[in-house]
Amino acid sequence: MLLRTEAPADILVIDQLVKSAFETEAEAELVMRLRENGNLTLSLVACTDEGEVIGHVMFSPVTLNGEETSWQGLAPLAVKEEYRNKGIGQKLIEEGFASLREFGYPVCVVVGDPAYYGRFGFESASAYQLDTKWSLPEGIFQVVDLTGANLDGVKGRIGYCPEFDQL
Repeated sequence: MLLRTEAPADILVIDQLVKSAFETEAEAELVMRLRENGNLTLSLVACTDEGEVIGHVMFSPVTLNGEETSWQGLAPLAVKEEYRNKGIGQKLIEEGFASLREFGYPVCVVVGDPAYYGRFGFESASAYQLDTKWSLPEGIFQVVDLTGANLDGVKGRIGYCPEFDQL
């Protein structure tokens, strides 16, 4: 398996992958809008040895209390159905985190299953007095400090790119 940044030739394949991974096309539309509007920080794909795209993860900027922070949001993560439960999502997230650290992005947030994302160091954002404008079940909104000591004394509202409001 090869992990790499997305290439222009991957765009339509990613679109189909994301559409097939979720119940609605909202996430696929989100990916396209983020890309088109320049709100894409990092987009990675996982490919088979034959070059078939079987997984995708995207990271986009978020704000803290309306201020730019270099913090990132993970969304969405998609793996082709027949390749799920084989560690592909894990490898995409780990590679994404390594790249974010390398580029100097200190913190990542996610809205998702705590049992899944907790494996990557995500913790409930409410433990750090962080929230979003959305009303979410406890523990679903999570945060991970990628480089250490970036969450000390920080609290407030995380703002996602405007494209997320169209979900």
